[in-house]
Amino acid sequence: MSSEDSQPGTKQVAKVMLLGALSLALFVTLFSYEETILSLTSQGRWSFIIPISIAFIFSFAHGAFTGEFWDVLGIKAKK
Repeated sequence: MSSEDSQPGTKQVAKVMLLGALSLALFVTLFSYEETILSLTSQGRWSFIIPISIAFIFSFAHGAFTGEFWDVLGIKAKK
C-alpha cells in the first residue's frame, strides 16, 4: 500500500465536509420547523408520507456522511 492510498485526498475530505454540512443543515431545519412539520403531519389522509420522506432523506444524507467519514479515517469493514 503506497502512502497515496493511506492518505485521504482533498476531494474526499471536501466531500465529507459537504455531506456533514448537509446533514447538519437537515437537522437544524427539522428542529427549526418542528411545529410546522407536526401540524402538517397530523392532518390525516396522505400526510403520513411527510415523515416517511423526511426519514429517507435523513437516512441517505447521514449514511453517506458516515460512510465517507470512516473512509477518510481509514477504517474499513472486515471482509
